[in-house]
Amino acid sequence: QVQLVESGGGLVQAGASLRLSCSTSGRTFSSYAMGWFRQAPGKEREFVAAISRSGGSTLYADSVKGRFTISGDNAKNTVYLQMNSLKPEDTAVYYCAVTSAGWGYLSTPQRYDYWGQGTQVTVSS
Repeated sequence: QVQLVESGGGLVQAGASLRLSCSTSGRTFSSYAMGWFRQAPGKEREFVAAISRSGGSTLYADSVKGRFTISGDNAKNTVYLQMNSLKPEDTAVYYCAVTSAGWGYLSTPQRYDYWGQGTQVTVSS
């Protein structure tokens, strides 16, 4: 079993930055690839970013590429999502998740094994 806890969400104005954190426990952090997803009201959960077990490879949705950065700290069992130049359309509940799936499946939420409870990010215009 793996437990994940997100933090760092909040209400910001457009153009601002936030850093989300996801702390993990229960299993070896480096055994999993990690991903961030988000879900806005009335919309499906969508992929945001993922990082490989080693941290050497990252993947981003086109909508956040160049603005968001995913990183991990194995010593702290924590993965981060640095979000810059936030836009109102980034408003959503952000979830972190872990997966044992291969690289080709990291943008697929159904392939993730464990999820956090989510943290709200609201960007005002």
